[in-house]
Amino acid sequence: MEDRRTYIDKMAAKLKEWDAELQKLEAKADTVKADMKAEYREQLANLHSKKDEAQQKLNQIKETSEGAWKELKDGIENSWKIMGDSIKNAIEKFQ
Repeated sequence: MEDRRTYIDKMAAKLKEWDAELQKLEAKADTVKADMKAEYREQLANLHSKKDEAQQKLNQIKETSEGAWKELKDGIENSWKIMGDSIKNAIEKFQ
């Protein structure tokens, strides 16, 4: 099993990856037709909300003790999976 520091570093890297994907989607939103722009912006707002939730979960891990973070890990993994799936679906939908 990985240690807390490794896990935090891995999740921080994933957040940076998601930020890059969101920036690409935002750039694309600026180029879509007006009738699609509202839907695109709504989806982006949802993704940003989920990313913020993932960031909060990561902050929780950073603030917990070495032993307690393992108890939080399952719930956090679920949030991260939802975020990853949401970004993947948005990319597929808007390509």
